[in-house]
Amino acid sequence: MENVNAFKAAVAALGAALTALWGWFGWVVLAWIGLMVIDYITGSAAALRAGKWSSKTARDGIWHKLGSVVAVIVSAILDVVIGHLLANMPAVELPFAYSVLLCPLVVMWYILTEAGSIIENAGELGAPVPDWLAKTVESLSQKANQAGQGK
Repeated sequence: MENVNAFKAAVAALGAALTALWGWFGWVVLAWIGLMVIDYITGSAAALRAGKWSSKTARDGIWHKLGSVVAVIVSAILDVVIGHLLANMPAVELPFAYSVLLCPLVVMWYILTEAGSIIENAGELGAPVPDWLAKTVESLSQKANQAGQGK
C-alpha cells in the first residue's frame, strides 16, 4: 500500500510540475498530440479491418499530421510576433489585451478535427457511435471556424 501512495504522490507532483511549466495551454497541446496518436492508430485499424491498409496511405497520414504540427508552430510564432508588435508600436492598438489568440484557436480546431476523425474511425471499426456526439463535434468545429474568422 505504501508503494501505491508513493506512486500517487509522484504522479500528482509530476502533474503539478507540468502545469506550472506549461500552464493550461500545455495540457491542451498534450491532448491534441494524444488525439493525433489515437487517430493514427484507429485509422490504421479501420483500414486493416476493411482490407485497405497500405504503407503509402499510412505515410500520407504521418505527413498530414506533420503538416498540422507546422501550422500550429506558425500560429504560435505569429502570436509572439503580434504580441511584440502591439507592445512596441504605440500606433497599433487592439480593443483588448493580447497575449495569445491564434495558436489556441488553431490547436482547438485541430483537436476537434482529430476527434471527428476518431469518431468516424470508431464507427468503421464497428462501434456504435451516438449521432449526437458527431453532431456536437461538428458544431464545435464550426464555432471554432467562426471564432477564427471573427464572426
